[in-house]
Amino acid sequence: MKGARATPRLVFGPSVTPGERVLPEEVAVALSFNGTTQAVMMATPSDLEDFGHGFALTEGIAGPGDILSVEVEPLPRGYDVQVWLLPEAEARLAARRRTMSGPVGCGLCGIDSIDQALRDVPAVPPSGFRMTPAQVLTAVAALPGEQRLHDATRAVHGAAFWNGRVLLAREDVGRHNALDKLVGGMLRAGLAPTGAVVLTSRVSTDMVQKVAMLGAPMIIAVSAPTAEAVAVAETAGITLIALARPDRFEVFSHSDRLTEDSHVG
Repeated sequence: MKGARATPRLVFGPSVTPGERVLPEEVAVALSFNGTTQAVMMATPSDLEDFGHGFALTEGIAGPGDILSVEVEPLPRGYDVQVWLLPEAEARLAARRRTMSGPVGCGLCGIDSIDQALRDVPAVPPSGFRMTPAQVLTAVAALPGEQRLHDATRAVHGAAFWNGRVLLAREDVGRHNALDKLVGGMLRAGLAPTGAVVLTSRVSTDMVQKVAMLGAPMIIAVSAPTAEAVAVAETAGITLIALARPDRFEVFSHSDRLTEDSHVG
């Protein structure tokens, strides 16, 4: 399986049993823009072109129309995702200075000012998108079927896009990386963001910021949000649903999108 490999291990119980377990790969992935490295993340080495496209958008570096190409170059100990931008987009690089090695799960490592960490994000565009409570439960129930790497390893996060059904899903050892890969995959597939982003992880401020940059009106997460994430979602016009289970969920912002008269077009 891509992004995972079998690793020898010993199982201690009533007896000691040798064998193997499939574990996710975790490698250094540099994200370079016009030849300058902006970030080095520990990530699963799959869907790296999506990663480049998604990171550029969610971090406010470049929009889809600013990207000329994305090239993935294998290195002896990782990968360099080289994103090439239009010359006029290079000013964003100076505004978002990053030279860091980000551990798994770290979404703000390397940010060098409080203003950057708490950046304003655009409000999501108005739309008629609505979901019924039953559809929310259906979206949550559909997510495990898209987590093949997690099924094999039990050690990765997932992010999916739902609009009547799961249209796209991505996985990674890092929750931020999984979301960036989903965003990039959506951009490359030409999927409009009018729908729900479904997450396996907790919802922190930076996760909401990334969804706002995508322009999706709803987040559904199986774990809890932070109080600050709820505040960002409220300001950005995002419906934040969390602690979603097979039979219940909690809504923290913009509950008006939950209705018995759904519109998922």
